[in-house]
Amino acid sequence: MEHRVRSGESPTDAPISPPSKEGRGSFVSDFEAIGLALAGFTLWVLADSTIKLIGKSALPAYEVIAFLGLCIVACLTAYATIRGEVRLLRPRHPRLQTVRSCLDLGNNLCVVVALRHVPLTLFYILVFTSPMVITILAAIFLREGIEFRRGLAIIAGFAGVVIAVNPFGSSRPGDWIGYGACTVCVLCFSVNMVWSRVLTRTETPESLTLFSGIVMVIAGSSAMLWRAEPLTAHLLGALSATGLFCALGSICFFVALKHTSAANVSQYHYTQLVTGALIAYLVWHELPSPSMVIGGCLILASGLYIAFVASRAGGLQAIESCEGNPQ
Repeated sequence: MEHRVRSGESPTDAPISPPSKEGRGSFVSDFEAIGLALAGFTLWVLADSTIKLIGKSALPAYEVIAFLGLCIVACLTAYATIRGEVRLLRPRHPRLQTVRSCLDLGNNLCVVVALRHVPLTLFYILVFTSPMVITILAAIFLREGIEFRRGLAIIAGFAGVVIAVNPFGSSRPGDWIGYGACTVCVLCFSVNMVWSRVLTRTETPESLTLFSGIVMVIAGSSAMLWRAEPLTAHLLGALSATGLFCALGSICFFVALKHTSAANVSQYHYTQLVTGALIAYLVWHELPSPSMVIGGCLILASGLYIAFVASRAGGLQAIESCEGNPQ
């Protein structure tokens, strides 16, 4: 799930200098780590697809979130316990994590709403505008400059959104509720990522993910005291599958980042657009319109260029750091 509870940093925002040989371990190669990253991205698409199937029911979004959070917390805790890494789950700054987790909560709720109102392919097209929004927010709050070519890439990406949505066309995919939910989703996720750049200096991705899952359980369960829909065996199975897909995707992502650089991982992030379109066709027989294809290509090109510039800048910083601190 691109905008669901995951690690506290996205592939394009994580530290991109390659881990040392000691940190990698000798049993996972770069190729295997990239395979794990691809598996993680695909599992998140499966989670999104299952949420879209659940969206046909009358289940409130907060009830979906409560069960997802519960599955994520259970799976992540079990994984850390089995590996003897429970210490990685401990937050160092609970108050700061609470603020970030509230952004995650708003993001996740809007994802559930959005998937009920827009096609899966268009959902990915819209949410992949987040690298552009993150770049703008980083320029405002972190004083990171936007050079001319990156500015053009951002403009091209937002132009792709207009083309994909085709607001003045006679036939428009989705509705304005879905577009509004996607907008809030992107804003929450982007602010979250900029905030996470600060938090990840002291917090582990596992800790950030677990804390967000706990907040999801608390918020969703509290809302269920007011109103909750009865769960059928079918819905319970779908919710459990979604939580499992989310948790396994996060674990694959964590392991990939431990054994290769985030720059290697980030370039495969956009495969979600392809797998999402494939599942949308196989399950719902949805074919993207020409405007969606053109707009998606613009957004894809913009996001990949921004990721490339970020990875190159990070690589240069790593080289300069090594030169300035010879061993």
